[in-house]
Amino acid sequence: MTQSPIAPISIDSGQEHPAGFAQRLGDCFARFGFAVVVDHGIPQSLIDAAFDVTRRFFAQPDAAKRRYAIPGGGGQRGYTPFGIETAKGADRPDLKEFWHVGRNLPAGHRLAAAMPPNVRVSEIPTFDNATTTLFDALDGLGLRLLRAIAVYLGLKPNYFDACVSDGNSILRLLHYPALSPSAQGVRAGAHEDINVITLLLGVEESGLQILDRDDQWLPIDPPTGCIVVNIGDMLQRLTNHVLPSTTHRVVNPTPERAPFPRYSMPFFQHFASDFLIETLPSCISPDRPNRYLIPITADAYLRERLTEIKLI
Repeated sequence: MTQSPIAPISIDSGQEHPAGFAQRLGDCFARFGFAVVVDHGIPQSLIDAAFDVTRRFFAQPDAAKRRYAIPGGGGQRGYTPFGIETAKGADRPDLKEFWHVGRNLPAGHRLAAAMPPNVRVSEIPTFDNATTTLFDALDGLGLRLLRAIAVYLGLKPNYFDACVSDGNSILRLLHYPALSPSAQGVRAGAHEDINVITLLLGVEESGLQILDRDDQWLPIDPPTGCIVVNIGDMLQRLTNHVLPSTTHRVVNPTPERAPFPRYSMPFFQHFASDFLIETLPSCISPDRPNRYLIPITADAYLRERLTEIKLI
C-alpha cells in the first residue's frame, strides 16, 4: 500500500511566520483535503483523561449505554448505538458506536433550539469535566487553524471568528469494537465530513485512509502527538472546492489486530446554525464558476446530511 506523503506541519511556526504557516497549511489542504499538525499545545494529560472516560463508558453493558440514547435527537447529543450510522450510499451500517458532546450554551441563547444541552453520565463522575474541557481546547485550536485558513484564502485573519464562535460543534467519542471473523461491513465506510474542519485525536490502531486524486487509497498513520485535520463539506462549499472535502474511510484491521478495539476522538467544528453558507466571491472565477448558486444555512445543510447517513 502507498505511504502517505502528508508531512506534519508545526503550529508553532505560525507564531513567528504566520504567512508561511498559512501557505503550507493551505497548500496541503488544497492538495489533499487533509493535514497533520504537531506542537498543537493541548496537554497530553487532558487527552488521556478524555480517553480514559471514553473507554470506561463504552465498557459498560449495552443496556446501560442505551439509557443515554435520545430518540429523535439525530445522534447530536449523548449515545448512538452500534450499527446505526451508515455512510451515504452504503448498504451496511458502520461497525461503531459513539457519544456526542456539544457546546454548552447559556440560558436563553438564540441558538438553543438547534443545539440541545449535553447529557450527563452519572456512572462516571469525571466524564463531563474531562470531555467538555477537551471540547473547549479543540474548539480553540480549531479557531487558530481557521485563522490560518482565512489568511490562505485572502480573507481577514478573524473572518471565521464570528462564524464559529457559537458553532454547533461536536466532540465525538468513538469506539470501534473488536471484530469477529464473521463481522459484516467496515468500521467506517467511505464518506466526507459534514462540517467546517475536523480535528482528529487518537489513531493508535491503524485503518484511516484517504482517497487521493488518482483513486488510490492513502493510509494516514501520523506520529504520536499529532492531530489529523481535514476539510469538511461546509468549508468545501463555502470555498467553491478551492479547499476540498476528501473522501476517507476506516478499514477493518488485519486478523492479528481484529481482537483489539479502536478508539478515536474527532472534533467536528461547525458554523453557527444560522450562518448562511454562500460561496466566497474570491473563490469564483471564469475557470472556477460558482457551483452553489443557492445559499443554505448551516443548520439546514446539517439536517440534510444527517438524513442521508440515517441519523435522522
